[in-house]
Amino acid sequence: MAKFASLFNNLFALPIPPQTISFRLFRYWDAIMLRDKSLRDRLNEAMKDAMRARDVAALGAIRLILAKLKEVDIASRTEANREGVADDKILSMMQGMIKQRNESIVLYEKGNRADLADKEKAEIAVIERFLPQQMDDTAMQAAVKDAIAAAGATSIKDMGGVMAALKARYAGQMDFAKASAAVKKTLAG
Repeated sequence: MAKFASLFNNLFALPIPPQTISFRLFRYWDAIMLRDKSLRDRLNEAMKDAMRARDVAALGAIRLILAKLKEVDIASRTEANREGVADDKILSMMQGMIKQRNESIVLYEKGNRADLADKEKAEIAVIERFLPQQMDDTAMQAAVKDAIAAAGATSIKDMGGVMAALKARYAGQMDFAKASAAVKKTLAG
């Protein structure tokens, strides 16, 4: 509300031709929309783009993501908070979706269902478009060492705090199963 009040004051403070006012209004609105683009907004725009392009595979995968996101939003609602979940939770949710699909691929390949395995691989490719670039092993090892040092961890008992710090800082950027193994190896040995 305060943004629009300042917008109103800025637009109508001086006598300006109407064309300039509308130009300023749209320029201001576009700047707000580009700056505040969340992952949720990017998903909705990607769905519209897939509909326009008639990309059935991408559209189906994006609809699955949005359905799961709605389910997570509903599960996290409280009386005080009616907003949706934050981007870091969305990234974690999408990593969970990738993990589920990887498990399904293994089962489909064991059952000689290459068609279903290919469909799952295509969905993984669409989901990964929205995730930040994944860390390589050397960057992950460095992040694990930094998190252990920051948490002051000395034994396996401190592993939970280290993993919580990693998940808070690197959501969507690292494979936490590999990170957990690296933390365990570092703290144990």
